[in-house]
Amino acid sequence: MLLCMTTDPRSPRRAPAGAAVLREDVTDAIRAAVFEELAAVGFARMSIEGIARRAGVGKTAVYRRWKSKLSLVLDLVSAFAAQGLPAPATGSLYGDVRALLEVAARALRHPVASQVIPDLLVESARNPEISDAIKAALLDGQRGVAALIVREAVARGELPESTDPDRALDVIVGPLYWRLVVVRGGLPEGYLDEVARGAVAALRA
Repeated sequence: MLLCMTTDPRSPRRAPAGAAVLREDVTDAIRAAVFEELAAVGFARMSIEGIARRAGVGKTAVYRRWKSKLSLVLDLVSAFAAQGLPAPATGSLYGDVRALLEVAARALRHPVASQVIPDLLVESARNPEISDAIKAALLDGQRGVAALIVREAVARGELPESTDPDRALDVIVGPLYWRLVVVRGGLPEGYLDEVARGAVAALRA
C-alpha cells in the first residue's frame, strides 16, 4: 500500500534533496544584515556567525548562498554597481553636474554607506578582489554617467569635443568624495552649488 501511494502519479512530488529553492526573503535579510554588520564592526571583524545572528538565520543559510564573507561582500558590491546611477537630463551642463552631485551626496551620506565605504576602501588596499569590486561600484558606473553628461554638453555646444569624461568625473565628484569619505565632514549650505559652478568653470577652461 505504501508503495502504491508513493508511486501514484496523482500524488504531489517531493523536491529532490539539495534542490530546494533558496527563499528570497531570507537572502534579502542576509544582505541587509551584511550592511549592518559592516557598519557596526567593519570587514576585518565581520563574521558569518555575526551576519547569521543579525539576520535571524543559521550559518548554513548563509553558506548555502555564499562560500565566505569575502564572496558575500563582493556580491553585494557588484549588485550595487549593477544598479548604477540615474543619468541626469536637465538640459544644461550645470544642471546635469548639480544633479549628479546631489545623487552622489545622498548615497555617500546614507548612514550605512558612510560607515561601509571607508572601511572597504581600506580593505581594498590589501585585497585586489575588493579593490576591483569597489572600482566597479564607485567608479565604472559614475564614469558612464560622466561620459553621457560630457557627450550631451558637447552636442549643445557647452563643452569642446576634446573634453575628457574621466577628467570631468574627477573634477565633478572629487571634492565630494574628499569631503564625505576622506575628511568625513558635513556639507555646508550651498556647498553642492559651489562645487557644481566650480566644476563647470573648470571643464570650460
